[in-house]
Amino acid sequence: MFGRGARGCTVVVAALASVLGLLVIGPSAPGGALIAKPALPPGAARGIVANRVMTWNLCNPCGGREYNAGRAADIATYAPQVVGLQEACVRDVEQIRDHLELLYGLVYHVAYGSVLHNWGRCGGFPWSPGGFGQAILSAAPMTDRRLVEYPDGGSEDRGYLAVTTTVGHRPVRVVDTHLAQRRQESVRAGQAEVLAREVARHERIIVLGDFNATPQAPELAPLWKVAADADPACGPTPGEGCATTTDWHSKFDYVFLRGIAPLAQGVHPSRYSDHHPVHADLGPVGGPRGTTHD
Repeated sequence: MFGRGARGCTVVVAALASVLGLLVIGPSAPGGALIAKPALPPGAARGIVANRVMTWNLCNPCGGREYNAGRAADIATYAPQVVGLQEACVRDVEQIRDHLELLYGLVYHVAYGSVLHNWGRCGGFPWSPGGFGQAILSAAPMTDRRLVEYPDGGSEDRGYLAVTTTVGHRPVRVVDTHLAQRRQESVRAGQAEVLAREVARHERIIVLGDFNATPQAPELAPLWKVAADADPACGPTPGEGCATTTDWHSKFDYVFLRGIAPLAQGVHPSRYSDHHPVHADLGPVGGPRGTTHD
């Protein structure tokens, strides 16, 4: 397991009690059925799983200590090496990270990609509002952090956070993004163009995020030209078996890969967001490139 020094944070007893009573929904069974399994009890995590990444949009509901305890339990159940979070308040991520370390022994570094500072959404004070946007948790240290805001965010500022970290045992670029809201197709098209140019610059890259669009949406075409989703059933051509990732039965959440082959993917409905955590197990970084769609 990757580690760093203990941070000496205090978690209230109520958070521990809330974790003990959680229910986490597990991987998909054959035929698409869902298997419910007990929440991972504190101390039960076996360590970070190398070559496993996860993406998760945390809202809605957006906040509260009890939700963050539950989110930590969901993440600890799969213990990915890298987690990309969207619609994430800095304070919520801090609590999730503390729970992961103190209750499960899973130690993560963090990089924030806040594009908004919003007192009403993320708390704080009017003169010091909370940061809101993306965040990346990584078991290994992160370098070369870069935050890019899209030229047009749509109804609110949107962007992507990029870092270099270790996946498996090799360095790789990781990007975490959140595209414009569902009814803003033309805005998302421009954002996808910006992101695709960044992806094309790298031989090996992992792109995590909420794209607010189904695989067949025209605005995602630039990304399909340079990367493939970790779920081989999902692509720009309609097909069967592409798992949905939201409460409204749409696939909006992706693990796009370039220069890395996927081994498996799981979608895990959660009571703590209307988006489902999506994890992907990856082949060796730098191995055969996943199929792209022209």
